Amino acid sequence: MGMLSRYAKLMYDWETHLTSVDNNRVVRPLEWGVEWARDWPCRNGFAPGHMPEDCERYLQDYNRRIVAASDDFYGYTKPSDFRLERREVQVFSTREVPDPKLEEKVRGTHAEFLRFTSPVRTPFPENNLANARWFPARGKRAVVVLPHWNSDAIAYTSLCRALNVLGIAVLRLSMPYHDIRMPAEIGRADYAVSANIGRTLDACRQGVIDVRCCLDWLESRGYSRLGIVGTSLGSCYSFLAAAHDPRIRVAAFNHASTYVADVVWHGQSTRHIREGLEAQLDIDRLRGLWSAASPMSYFEQFARWPKKSLIIYAKYDMTFLPEFSLEVIKQFDRYGLDHKVVALPCGHYTTGETPFKYMDGWHIASFLRTAFES
Repeated sequence: MGMLSRYAKLMYDWETHLTSVDNNRVVRPLEWGVEWARDWPCRNGFAPGHMPEDCERYLQDYNRRIVAASDDFYGYTKPSDFRLERREVQVFSTREVPDPKLEEKVRGTHAEFLRFTSPVRTPFPENNLANARWFPARGKRAVVVLPHWNSDAIAYTSLCRALNVLGIAVLRLSMPYHDIRMPAEIGRADYAVSANIGRTLDACRQGVIDVRCCLDWLESRGYSRLGIVGTSLGSCYSFLAAAHDPRIRVAAFNHASTYVADVVWHGQSTRHIREGLEAQLDIDRLRGLWSAASPMSYFEQFARWPKKSLIIYAKYDMTFLPEFSLEVIKQFDRYGLDHKVVALPCGHYTTGETPFKYMDGWHIASFLRTAFES
């Protein structure tokens, strides 16, 4: 066995171990979730609350309408209740057995959090109150940071502080159904991505709109040079936000993929979701059902305004497969977009491990340090 293949095996084994740590993933059966569409725009003459006879056809058609009129779907009314709240930092671990070292690390520490009512309303009051930890810095530069799926509430705080040192203010957004926004009935952020088709689309819409609300607040505080950093699911939301908000001029996509369906279908960490879907759906039908939440659908929108982008992918990624990341990069080339590509010698989950997390953070920080200058 050669050195490269030995290294690859090491990475794949490590990645597999890390994706197996959480044994509290729940297989849920397919639900169409058309009731989640009741308050969406782009309804094409259907009355609110309309329940179709053929749910799949209804949602396939709805996705096509959304992609064609996505500025409406990702549009919103600006919140009127922005406020800063000082409270004790909590971990909000999604692991079955939380790490006591992390709990001890934050005990007694406090931070400021931006709170506002999300323009997207869900049946869960805790999810409807958006939450973003505030890392202030002087100057005009600020970014919104979106973590990965099922991240705890203290992930990426080191990156946020590093960006502060560079004079970049940060709002670290809790994505829908994550940490303090998680409904009591679940132990993981399963409602953000699940076998419920409509709810997954609604969570994506909410995540993108919450990002745009954060930009509103940053502007009100005098920040005029705005950017975004997203990891994994946060990268997906970040791309969609950048495709629909001209204020985002700098974007770092930490892991990138084409379609939500491809990640769910082929990714190691989403096998439990596929298990709930594949009895009734195949990958092509699922791709259409979630096309409105997929970066691949929105390159024309993304290309409307100039911006600088960083695309980071991992060579041994078993969640966002490298071939999907390379397809995204092809689209950046095809549209002539200003972008830089970095390939990390690790996998998806190992990106968060030493030494790769430091390599990853360095690439993000050095990109943002220079990208804002021009």
